[in-house]
Parts: sequence; structure tokens; C-alpha cells
Amino acid sequence: MGNASVTSAAHEKVEIMADNSPKEKMTAEQLRKRGNELHDGRRFQEAVEVYSKAIMKDPSVPTFYTNRALCYLRLQRWDLVCKDCSTAIERDPNCLKAYYFMGVAFTEKGNHDEAINLLQKANDLAMKQRQSYGDEITSMIRLCRKRRWNRQEEKRISQEIDLQVYLHRLIEEEKQRQLGQLRSEWDDGDVASSSASSSADASVEKKAAELERYHQEKKSELDRLLSEVDDRRKRRDVPDYLCGKISFELMRDPVITPSGITYDRRDIDEHLRRVGHFDPVTRMELTQDLLIPNLAMKEVVDLFLSKNEWAVDY
Repeated sequence: MGNASVTSAAHEKVEIMADNSPKEKMTAEQLRKRGNELHDGRRFQEAVEVYSKAIMKDPSVPTFYTNRALCYLRLQRWDLVCKDCSTAIERDPNCLKAYYFMGVAFTEKGNHDEAINLLQKANDLAMKQRQSYGDEITSMIRLCRKRRWNRQEEKRISQEIDLQVYLHRLIEEEKQRQLGQLRSEWDDGDVASSSASSSADASVEKKAAELERYHQEKKSELDRLLSEVDDRRKRRDVPDYLCGKISFELMRDPVITPSGITYDRRDIDEHLRRVGHFDPVTRMELTQDLLIPNLAMKEVVDLFLSKNEWAVDY
């Protein structure tokens, strides 16, 4: 019995060592592939651990960091995303995914200005490297720009509410000052003409009521004006189809390509000069002489601006 027990324990030990040894002997690339499998199976924390082992074996590979950063994105651990992406960029300044993942993380953290810069860098690299990400990067840029705009709008709303409260207080203070002055004048004349007390009381009450009505009308007019501003502000939104596909800003001089894609002339001219003679979306060959003014879109943009002057600063 004793020998059987020892033999069983020995077999169990050998099996444990057999299970562990392949993992220990896996190369960094094999660990990366295993991490990818875990990620695809939505086992993100386990994938992080495997990618970490790959990094320990070879810390020079940017892909290991961006893969782990993607898992941190799924886990909403934004600071760790940024840390891994920064390391990946140190190893490869043209690491597109690092800029994109970090841009997404900054978007979620609410740092929209930095996020837009990173996402724009990712988009520029995608065009330069001729990698197709569909609308993934551009839609994130639009989302980030809208979130930044909404935050600015929330700040404006708060400031307008503070202004409304302040102006109401000024109107109320002015009313109380005038009422106090009216009562003071009545008190000063009360002793000299006590026989006219009843008539004077009525006169004071009438003037006080007029002052009350006058200042209430001022408050109502103020509220009406601010309400009109609020109604216009609620409609503040630039439709995506009016924004360029490169800068994501409102198009001022829209032109259309043979592929049927509309860009702002300034943006597409810069793309053709800096990146290459191809359409950023379709990748078809493109030169400046093939750009045609999109007069219909220009008319729509001008009409929108005429009704929404605030959009000039959008």
C-alpha cells in the first residue's frame, strides 16, 4: 500500500511538470498567438497575463504592448492602455495601433484635445501606410469631437444659468432699493402731513405695486431672451455629412472625386501633396486636376452657416 501511494504521488508530480513545461518553453511569438486566442475568447485578463510573459521574453516588440493595451481597453483600464501604448511608440514611432488605442483611452478619460491629436495621428498613419481601417478611426474622431463640443456646451449652459441668477439678483436688489427709497420718502413726510395719511398710504402702495410689476416684467423679459438662446443652443449640431473626411471639420470648399467622395479642398490638396496621389477612402488614383467643385454641397453648407452662425467656430 505504501509503495502504491508513493508511485501515485510520483506520477502526479510528473503530470504537473509535464503540464507546466510547455508553457515555460513557449517562445514570445507563441505566447503572442496564445494571447490572441484568449482575447478572441473574451478572456481578457488571462490574455494580459500571457502577453506580459511575451514581453518578459522579448520587451522590444511593439505588438506585444499594443495587444496587451487592447485587452486593457476591453477592461476599461485607461491608464494602463496609455502606458503600454507609450512604450510601443517608443519602440516604433509609426505604430498606428498605439496612437489609436491611446486616443480611445484619452477619449474615455475626457481628455478630448489630446485624444483628437492622437486619433488624427493614427488616421494620418493609416493613409500614409495605405492601411484600411474602414470608418473605425474616423468615427472615433467624430465621436471625440462631439463629446468635446458637448462638454463646451455644458460649460456654456452652466455659465448662462449663473448669469441668469446673477441678473435676477441685480433686478431684485434694485427693486428693494427703490421700495426702500419710496418708504423713506413717505416716512420723512409722515410727520409734516399726518392729516393726509390715508391718501398717502394709498399712493405709496400704488407706487410700490408699480415698482413690483415693472421689475417682474424685467425678469420675465430676461427669462424670455435666455430661453430663446437656450432653444437655439439645443439645435447646435453639425451633421456628419457636412464635415470633411480628413479634418472632420465643417467643409468650406467641398470638392468631389471621381469615386464620388466629397472632401474639403484644403484637406484633400494637403493629402495629395504630403501623402500621395490616391483617394484616402477608396485608395483609387487621384490628382488635383480630377477634383470637381461640389456646388450642391457648397450650397447646403452655406445655407447651414446662414442659419447657424455659431458653427463658424465648430
